[in-house]
Amino acid sequence: MSQTGIYEQLITQLVEQNLDRDAFYVGERTLEAGEAATLLSRFLTRIIEIAMDSVPNGESRIHEQIKLANTIVQWLSQHIRAEELISENLLNSQGKILTALFDKSNPIAADLPKYVESIMPITGLSQSELFCGSNVGVSLETEIKREIQSSDKIYWLVSFIKWAGIRIFKNELEAFTRSGKQLKIITTSYMGATDAKAVEFLASLPNTEVKLSYNTNRERLHAKSYLFKRNTGFHTGYIGSSNLSQSALTSGLEWNLKITSQEIPHIIEKSLSTFETYWESPDFEHFDGKAESKEKLQNALQEAKGSFNNAAPSFYFDIKPHSHQQTILEKLQVERNLHNRYRNLVVAATGTGKTIISAFDFARFYDKNPEAKFLFIAHREEILKQAQGAYRGVLKNSNFGELWVSNNKPSKYNHLFASIQSLNSQMSNPIDTLALSEDYFDYIVIDEVHHIAAKSYREILKHFSPKILLGLTATPERHDGTDILSDFCHVIAAEIRLPEAINQRHLSPFQYFAIDDDTDLTKIKWSKGRYDIAELTNLYTYNDQRVLRILQSLDEIVTDISEMRALAFCVSKEHANFMAKKFTLKNIACGVLTSDNSKDREVMQQRLKSKQINVLFVVDIFNEGVDIPELDTLLFLRPTESLTIFLQQLGRGLRLTDNKECCTILDFVGNSRPGYDFSHKFRALVGKTNQAIAKEIKQGFPHLPLGCRIELQEKTQTMILKNISQATLNKTRLINLIINFPHVTHLPLTLKNFLHINPNITLEDIYKVKVGKFGGWKALLSISKNKAIDESKQALYAAYYRAINNRLMICTSTSYLRFIKALCDNNFALPLSDFTGEATNSEHLFTLMCHYDFWDKAGKQAGFNSLEESSAALRDKNLQNELSEVIEILIEQLEVSEFSMPKVGNANVDFSPLKMHVRYPKEHILVAFGDSVFSRKSSSREGVLNIADANTELLFVTLNKNEKQFSATTMYHDYAMSPTLFHWQTQNSAKPESGRGLGYIKQKENNKTFILFVREQAKDENGKTMGFVNFGPVDFVKYEGSQPMNITWKLKHPMPAYLWHETAKLAVG
Repeated sequence: MSQTGIYEQLITQLVEQNLDRDAFYVGERTLEAGEAATLLSRFLTRIIEIAMDSVPNGESRIHEQIKLANTIVQWLSQHIRAEELISENLLNSQGKILTALFDKSNPIAADLPKYVESIMPITGLSQSELFCGSNVGVSLETEIKREIQSSDKIYWLVSFIKWAGIRIFKNELEAFTRSGKQLKIITTSYMGATDAKAVEFLASLPNTEVKLSYNTNRERLHAKSYLFKRNTGFHTGYIGSSNLSQSALTSGLEWNLKITSQEIPHIIEKSLSTFETYWESPDFEHFDGKAESKEKLQNALQEAKGSFNNAAPSFYFDIKPHSHQQTILEKLQVERNLHNRYRNLVVAATGTGKTIISAFDFARFYDKNPEAKFLFIAHREEILKQAQGAYRGVLKNSNFGELWVSNNKPSKYNHLFASIQSLNSQMSNPIDTLALSEDYFDYIVIDEVHHIAAKSYREILKHFSPKILLGLTATPERHDGTDILSDFCHVIAAEIRLPEAINQRHLSPFQYFAIDDDTDLTKIKWSKGRYDIAELTNLYTYNDQRVLRILQSLDEIVTDISEMRALAFCVSKEHANFMAKKFTLKNIACGVLTSDNSKDREVMQQRLKSKQINVLFVVDIFNEGVDIPELDTLLFLRPTESLTIFLQQLGRGLRLTDNKECCTILDFVGNSRPGYDFSHKFRALVGKTNQAIAKEIKQGFPHLPLGCRIELQEKTQTMILKNISQATLNKTRLINLIINFPHVTHLPLTLKNFLHINPNITLEDIYKVKVGKFGGWKALLSISKNKAIDESKQALYAAYYRAINNRLMICTSTSYLRFIKALCDNNFALPLSDFTGEATNSEHLFTLMCHYDFWDKAGKQAGFNSLEESSAALRDKNLQNELSEVIEILIEQLEVSEFSMPKVGNANVDFSPLKMHVRYPKEHILVAFGDSVFSRKSSSREGVLNIADANTELLFVTLNKNEKQFSATTMYHDYAMSPTLFHWQTQNSAKPESGRGLGYIKQKENNKTFILFVREQAKDENGKTMGFVNFGPVDFVKYEGSQPMNITWKLKHPMPAYLWHETAKLAVG
């Protein structure tokens, strides 16, 4: 091997011998279990091809090649002891290829050989081919006609459809659909390019369904895909640049790749699966060809072309929450039902649908309380009108609510959308005061609640005590230091994360550049988590080298500075004025907005909007009112220590407007001190990925939201990774913080208080740190006091550490955590008085789960004769205090409501202690279904487990099977197609005619229960084994293929919204 470069090949013994490891860097990785079958098969394919090709030429060559192939099959059969491998796969010695199979009785055509020849695609069914409109080769039009004639199902996905394009295949499509075969088409009203006549024609065909996306504002479908399914399994597809138009299919310079299930099955499978996922998406609406559908399409096409009459009445349609909005609604339920908090704060960037979320939340409340009195408070008429429209749409009631703002006066006070000014003037009016009691309103929403500290809002809050108070804001951290959380039980109930909002097209994508500005911040004074402003000002002001770096970077990155609308965040007034002078000298039009000229806010905003200035320099404290949706560039000219303020500032540039491709962010970072938190900043931009943020950085941020990009200069990346490494909590740092605790606060040193005083430290951080073979809070306290843990107690400390770190911190079931807390508070004495009757079984199973959480061995192996003995052995006041405190914290952190599994007429399921939508360690599930008992620990390691006694099968799905390496062949085996449909691939041995595969198909007949448990991957970012989320019972819908089979299951209850993004791999957003 002499060619340098990158490879992805298996290392043979010869390659290993020839690798000169002294002279060359040799990159290598370990073959993962999830990819081994594919890579080894691919390797053998090439070897076998060479072997076949080496058979000498002659009359018997084909015969010899077949003989060799059969010898290989026989050898494999013997080695894996599978007789079926021989009986099903030995080749006929004549060397023929099957090309067709049609019934001679009632034949499909009079001349079958001629018919087969006319419908067989010229490029065949096995090999891929590129169509690029060249002079030589088969035309795409001709080939697609043959594909239509030889298919059993057709799925087309195109941005737009022209009548001239459909006309080409009109006869073939009519014949295809009249023969009872299925045609499905997805298209859009994008740019008004679709011809209504073409859509109407397709919808009129028998056995044909058409779905359309009318949402031109968030439109994102630009794919062109033509998929042809055959009952024989020889599927084909065309993916490329051609829409359904005359020019694209015939004369255009278009590239289209033909793919086949025989050559690249995983691409065909992914294409079909993606189509089915889109088909189930609410983004695409059914077009039935009736008058209402036609009118909606015509209006959508006119609107996309810019000729829509806005005075015309809009259509009413069901407004449903997106998955990220549903997650927030569920969190609000948890806040109220589990934590008894009814004053809730929702934090979300402007433009992400906060108002719609409040409308959905109120709709739930209103449904149960139809007499409820409602008040929505905002400070601008425009917001109130939009909110009224949103509530009317969600409630499907065009008369809901009255406006109380400027000249609008309500006729009654049942459902109000009121301005704070109107309310206050009425309440302070001595003659005509507002005579409403404090409990008059049941549900109050305050929009832009960060204004709450203002005296006008305080009066309202003081007067009214609703059952539910909901606050909405993009900016929970006020610059004047006022704590708005105190009005909302001191917690943020729910947040719309930035990545989710971008994926859902509520916010603009960003391109983030972190640029080294050659400053050293390590010497700058640091207190209370912030740099000293005066020292930062001295460092940045009159630093011409830094200004030059900023100007150079702008020139390199921004397309045209004179067309840019930029907001630049400075450390102080002096800094802002200094930067403005320097930019002016370089002929860059700019302005300054600080407390000195805050009266010019509107003027400055307008000047930036109209590009009279291209940069507005602001100081953090004075930027709150800056609201310019057209902003397309942000300059961070100072470190932003608060993550909340960073996200608040970022949100200003991410508002969606026409013609805004993305927001460009330039962050000038110096050599930061270890206390400066880069990891949380990047985690907020990337979102949840189940891998450490340092790994995301090293890999170049592969999991960013759609259309986003982060670019770090090499020097900047090294500095950031070093900073993250230094900031990582290790044993020494943690013990020093424990020792130092009494010098920081007068609070007693408890786990809760320690986490409260150190808000950047999590429970996971505490339990990541080991002291010898185990860790834990009490162990760390002992070490901090230089006390060794008694040798006789070390096994018990290890048992507690195992239970807390490996099991309880993975579990999100309220009922189980409460059980352990009750058992602990009862000094581990059994039975518990709360568990009687039916619950006795739950107590027994919970106690058994507890036994395995702490001891992880069967009873006798762990040295116990009964569960009572096992529990009693856990008595230790010191460790019980720790356990009790940990469980209180875990319950406080819960964000998911649990509920019982749907009844299926199977006692093992109907009375199971396992609840829906919460996460359990696998060991808990095995105990719940009797596979682990006190005398025997389950040995189950497979992804399926049949519980014969219970007539139940458990399906354990790990979504990402290859954690270290992306694998196209295993990534799309298991995924959600919609909130209630799940695509699952069986083990390789399953086939529909017999055994387990037949059992899946005959589920209903056999009255068998299947339960689905799902986790994102095997290990989390800290290397800890992940638990499985209970998706509950599922019903068989359909299957495709054999060895393995691809099965679609229907969930009895929609999947949890918080797992949609990870589970719906082929959906968007």
